[in-house]
Amino acid sequence: HDYTSVFLNTLTPKFYVALTGTSSLISGLILIFEWWYFRKYGTSFIEQVSVSHLRPLLGGVESSSTTGLFSSVNGEAEPRPSVSECKVWRNPLNLFRGAEYNRYTWVTGKEPLTYYDMNLSAQDHQTFFTGDTQQLRPEDAVMQKAWRERNPQARIRAAYQAIEINHECAAAYVLLAEEEATTITEAERLFKKALTIGKEGFAYTVVLIYSGKDMNLLVYIKRRLAMCARKLGRIKEAVKMMRDLMKEFPLLGMLNIHENLLEALLELQAYADVQAVLAKYDDISLPKSATICYTSALLKARAVSDKFSPEAASRRGLSTAEMNAVEAIHRAVEFNPHVPKYLLEMKSLILPPEHILKRGDSEAVAYAFFHLQHWKRAEGALNLLHCTWEGTFRIIPYPLEKGHLFYPYPGCTETADRELLPSFHEVSVYPKKELPFFILFTAGLCSFTAMLAMLTHQFPELMGVFAKAFFSTLFAPLGFFADKMESFMPSSFWHQLTQI
Repeated sequence: HDYTSVFLNTLTPKFYVALTGTSSLISGLILIFEWWYFRKYGTSFIEQVSVSHLRPLLGGVESSSTTGLFSSVNGEAEPRPSVSECKVWRNPLNLFRGAEYNRYTWVTGKEPLTYYDMNLSAQDHQTFFTGDTQQLRPEDAVMQKAWRERNPQARIRAAYQAIEINHECAAAYVLLAEEEATTITEAERLFKKALTIGKEGFAYTVVLIYSGKDMNLLVYIKRRLAMCARKLGRIKEAVKMMRDLMKEFPLLGMLNIHENLLEALLELQAYADVQAVLAKYDDISLPKSATICYTSALLKARAVSDKFSPEAASRRGLSTAEMNAVEAIHRAVEFNPHVPKYLLEMKSLILPPEHILKRGDSEAVAYAFFHLQHWKRAEGALNLLHCTWEGTFRIIPYPLEKGHLFYPYPGCTETADRELLPSFHEVSVYPKKELPFFILFTAGLCSFTAMLAMLTHQFPELMGVFAKAFFSTLFAPLGFFADKMESFMPSSFWHQLTQI
């Protein structure tokens, strides 16, 4: 006890300033790192390390599992979908790399596509477009290698090499149209050349043996030609091409060509035709998308939005048509809660990725990029959306556990969206995550120690008295315990212990 008092009396105020200042600095650095890690990866670094490495050493088990149970719409327990079930889909309205994505890079110096996204596209092209025969043709072997190339110039050189081997290699012209053409007009010319070759190849393979990959190539070319016509302002021609394609290949519904058709019909303001398409595809047995849900909400909102007033609605209540519109908006927001912030321009838009995750931020970006203009064209529709969309979250207060009209919101969307969207885009997260405990703890520790350092610097003698009193109180139980041990133990024992 005497030694403790002597030690505390020798400590100067400068020591306390240094101690508290150093503690504040260290905790501040930890706070900055934790905050950066949380913003980038959506979790606490300390928490992740403790769960991943320390808990197994201590014999603990994971408390959460991807195969747990969740409550369905009717309240029954069902297996929660695992991360692998968060399927990534090809964006039906993806842009052209050479004519659109590359031009963005030339202007801004930013890469709009991630390597993960482009790698998925390479796998798609390699699967869809290479030959279906047992032995690959020489040009198909070259094109297989071309799709795998990371460098765009290497892909283009490989496409020209395939054309040298066979002047009628449709897949090579597809690659040139996608990546080398710097305008939509030039891309359309190359796609038309590929279509002429593709039709001949498809007719030939139908006579001999059914070739699924030749059919995939033909469908892809026709769809991209329809998109070229849409971008060049020939919208009626684009609509006809899309309708013909859906009639010719009715079993290829997973390609979501109807989403291209819906967007083109909205541009024509052919709302009756839009409703007819929705009647076919907005079915309970068919998979949903943001395009389906939000287009349905737009049509219902358009019928009442021009005369809608929040003040009048609060006085007289909602009419039947207004109630239907609000319910449609709530349904759309429950399916994808990220879309309204883009439509209401609360978040800035970026170029959409080539692949999207349904119900994720990537799908919201892709939908809003093409459909924001259609919402703006419907007078009052965005005002109605602004007044009503947040009410959805009162209907589903625990979206990860129980849904209202759809299954609970998948918990894997944030991870997949971070892979699909460029690093300069701030990924929208739903439901909004609370700050981890360790960020709050380090923030409190940093603030407390900084305050102590400032007080010690301003009032050194007073804080010295407080510090001595604090440490004396802290060490008092230790001194009492040591005194008791000395009374119980013989003095010879302590002498031998000090000799050791």
